[in-house]
Amino acid sequence: MVKVTPKENWMKYVGGGTPEYIPYYAMMGDEYLGESAVKGIMANIFPNNMFEDGGYDMWGVRHVAAYGTNNATMPDVRNILLHEIDDWKDVVKFPEKPATTPDYKKMYDDSVKMMRIDRTQSAVHAGPNFMPFQELMGLMGFEGGLIALVEDPDTVSEMLNAMLDLLEPYYNEYIDVFKPDLWSMGDDICSKQAPFVSVETYRKVFKPLYERMAKPANDRGIPIIFHNCGHILPILGDMVDFGVAATDPFEPSNDILGTKEKYKGKLSLTCAPWWHEWMPANYPEYDEEELRQHVRDYIDKYAPGGAFAFYAWPLSYFGDPVIEEVKLIIRDEAHWYGREYMGYKADGERLPFKLPERKA
Repeated sequence: MVKVTPKENWMKYVGGGTPEYIPYYAMMGDEYLGESAVKGIMANIFPNNMFEDGGYDMWGVRHVAAYGTNNATMPDVRNILLHEIDDWKDVVKFPEKPATTPDYKKMYDDSVKMMRIDRTQSAVHAGPNFMPFQELMGLMGFEGGLIALVEDPDTVSEMLNAMLDLLEPYYNEYIDVFKPDLWSMGDDICSKQAPFVSVETYRKVFKPLYERMAKPANDRGIPIIFHNCGHILPILGDMVDFGVAATDPFEPSNDILGTKEKYKGKLSLTCAPWWHEWMPANYPEYDEEELRQHVRDYIDKYAPGGAFAFYAWPLSYFGDPVIEEVKLIIRDEAHWYGREYMGYKADGERLPFKLPERKA
């Protein structure tokens, strides 16, 4: 059997295709056994430090880290920036445009070096780096943001389109320098049970924004991968309308098998089991074979017919050593069983697995 690269295998999957083996999607691009199917690069045109505890995003929203989020930063809801949507022009801090054309080649080279990207082996995704729903919630908090969408969706649209007016010209510049294999978009606009907004509000306020952000990729024939946690079925058809070819993650509250059939040959599902499905009641104790069997069962159920990639990113509190073991076991089983399931033998036999020693 001819060996395919992780990149080639991933691109066979995108758009409803059938890969040679089940791809593993690592959102942060981390490698396993020297392999990463996809890695991301970013254009930092308007620098921010939102990923640092106490840092700010480009619009002035403060972000803080939390022990329970594994030190990931989130908007500081104790310090709401925008209390009334009518005040957005006076409150939202629009950054100044760069005085000269950004050095996109340097941004690209720096990202490739930092992420250790070999473009013959890993597909590269880049994207607009703007999530309008999440930015609205960051500025106003969930209560304020959702109320604004009900009471004055036109002003919400005005604000979000003004933000995009600032950013949009740069997309057509750096996409041609980065030449990504995928255009990466995202906006967590759904809960586990349903979207946070009605379909009507989605189509009135948010879909036109996503269409604008998708246009640079659609104009160039670059497939779009869209990150949206939760139950996305009510809006999935709209996402396909503006060019989405792969989802991340497609969680179990959605009808995975029914969706694969409905969008056969058009859409691929990067499927992620729920966190609680991995964690036994007596965690941090766990059974390695149960974890591995869960991976096998999930692949057996959802992989037939292609258009399926495996994605698991269980989270715990910051510094939990056991969760790293759980993730490593899941990754190992998905790596090897994903090949065995498809009869892919080109990269040899399953390697012996041993957990590293826990740090004291």
